[in-house]
Amino acid sequence: MNAKIERVNSDIEKVKAKISEFQAKLRELERQKTEFENAEIVDAVRGMNISLADLAAMMKKNAAKSSAATASGATTSGQNVPKSTTPNNENDKEDN
Repeated sequence: MNAKIERVNSDIEKVKAKISEFQAKLRELERQKTEFENAEIVDAVRGMNISLADLAAMMKKNAAKSSAATASGATTSGQNVPKSTTPNNENDKEDN
């Protein structure tokens, strides 16, 4: 086989291996992100100081509102409370 073709085939295999590594890394990072989001949700719910029965009732009521809004043609993000605001790092810096 031609040396140029062999070199290109070798490069192709190296790139495919890197792609596989990056895909595995991406899956792991997405898993970690989901885990952290779930922990944040659990902490928020625990901080509400509400019984499990009341929490379930509140979630059912929210789900009914969302499905009614969707059925009427309105779109919803599933979030019915204001997003928390995080201070922008640019604003935290002192002017020198």
